[in-house]
Amino acid sequence: QLQASGGGLVQPGGSLRLSCAGSGFPLDDFTIAWFRQAPGKEREFVAFIDRNGGSIKYADSVKGRFTISRDRAESAIYLQMTNLKLEDTALYTCAAAGWGTRPSDYSYWGQGTQVTVSS
Repeated sequence: QLQASGGGLVQPGGSLRLSCAGSGFPLDDFTIAWFRQAPGKEREFVAFIDRNGGSIKYADSVKGRFTISRDRAESAIYLQMTNLKLEDTALYTCAAAGWGTRPSDYSYWGQGTQVTVSS
C-alpha cells in the first residue's frame, strides 16, 4: 500500500516536501510518479522517477520548481516543491508500477495528501 504525506497549507512562494512510502509494498522495484488533482479538474501528471533514479520527467508546469528523488535507505520517494503557486493547490497522490504521464499508465495508487497554497 502506498501512502503520501507531507501536505499542508503554505503561502505563495513557500516550500513543502511530500513523501511517498510503501507499507509492505516494494517501492524500490518500481517507477514512481506523482499526480495531482485540483477540484473540478482532471488528474494531471507532476513527475516520475524510475527505479534507478536515472530517468526523471517533470510536467512543464512544475519544471524548475519541483524535484523528485528517491531514498533507498528509507524506501521512500520525495517531491520537494519550491516557489509554490496558487495553481499548485491540489490533492497530490503517488502511483507505482507504470511508465508515462497518464494515470492509466500506473497500476497502484496511494491515498493523497492535500497541498493548499494560499495567502
